[in-house]
Amino acid sequence: MGRNDDDATALRDLAGLATPMALRVAVTLGLPDRLLGDGRPADELAVELDVDPVALELLLAHLVTLGVLERTSTGYRTSAYGANLRVDAGNGLADLLSLDTAGGRAELAFVELAHSVRTGRAAYPHRYGQDFYRDLAEHPHLRASFDRQMTHRFRADIPQIVAGVDWSLFATVVDVGGGEGGLLAAILLAHPGMRGHLVDLPPTAAGARRTFSAHGLDERTEVTAGSFFDPLPAGADAYVLFDILHNWDDEHADRILGRCAEAAHPGARVLVVEGVGGLRASTASDLDMLVIFGGRERRLDEFRALGSPHGLVLDTVTDLTDHRCLLEFRLTAG
Repeated sequence: MGRNDDDATALRDLAGLATPMALRVAVTLGLPDRLLGDGRPADELAVELDVDPVALELLLAHLVTLGVLERTSTGYRTSAYGANLRVDAGNGLADLLSLDTAGGRAELAFVELAHSVRTGRAAYPHRYGQDFYRDLAEHPHLRASFDRQMTHRFRADIPQIVAGVDWSLFATVVDVGGGEGGLLAAILLAHPGMRGHLVDLPPTAAGARRTFSAHGLDERTEVTAGSFFDPLPAGADAYVLFDILHNWDDEHADRILGRCAEAAHPGARVLVVEGVGGLRASTASDLDMLVIFGGRERRLDEFRALGSPHGLVLDTVTDLTDHRCLLEFRLTAG
C-alpha cells in the first residue's frame, strides 16, 4: 500500500460516523452504567431496553472494538476506559454525548453544516425548526442538562479566572448570563467586600440562588430572572460576559454589549471572557458556534467594532486560560 492509500484510509477514518454515533447511542442507552460487575448478556439487555437484539449485538461488538466494552463469560461489561462515559464519572461526557441532552442534540446539527456554510446561519434551527435557546425553554430536561454541562465546563477554569483578574478594583459586579452562579460565587468568596448581581433566565436563575445560599452569600448577592437583551441592573462597577458573545451573531452580540453599556456608570468596565480568534480559540470551536448558534470566535478587531458604537473601548487583552482571554472594555464619556 502506498502513501496515497494510507492517506486515503486516514481521511476515511476521520470522516466516518459509525464510531462517534456508536458512542453517543451507547451513552443515550446508558450502556456504560448498566454493564457493570461481571457483565450481562446482550439478549437480556435488549429486553430491558426494548431494542432490537441483533442490532444491539452489532453496537456492542463495535464498542468492544473501541475498547469501551469488553467481553466476559456472561456477556459484556464496561471497561476501565469505557467507565469514563458513565454518568457518575465526573467529567461531563454523559451530558455532552447523550442524544437526550442539550449537548448531544445540538451536535447532531452538524449534519446540516453545509447549510451553515452556504448561508452563514446556524444549522440548529434548520434541523429542529427553532433556535437552541427556544428549544431549551420548551424542554425543561434540555435546559437542566445544559446548565449541568455549563457548570462542569467552567469548573476547571474558574480558579484561573478568579486569580487572573484584579477583582478588588470593583465593589459591585453584575454577571450577565451567569448561569448557576459558580463563577460569581467564587469571585465573591475571594473578595469579602464585594457584592454581586447575577442575571439569567428563570430556571437557571433559580439554580444560582441555590448556589449562593449554599455558599452563605445571600446577603451579598441579588439574582434577576431575565434576559440580557432586556435592561440590566444599573450602576455596577463591572459587567461580566463569560462565554456569552460567541453564542450570538453580530446583531445579537451588539444588543448584549449595548445593554451592558447603557447600564454601566461612567468609569465602569465590561469584562468579556471567552476564546478569541487567532489567540485562544480553536477552529473546531468556531464551527460549534456557527452550527449551533450562528456565532463564532471573534478576532480582536471584531470585538473592537462591536464595542465602538456603544462607547466601549477595548483597553487590555489578557490570556486567562488555555482557551479563554479577558477583554477589558472601558466606557468612554458620552
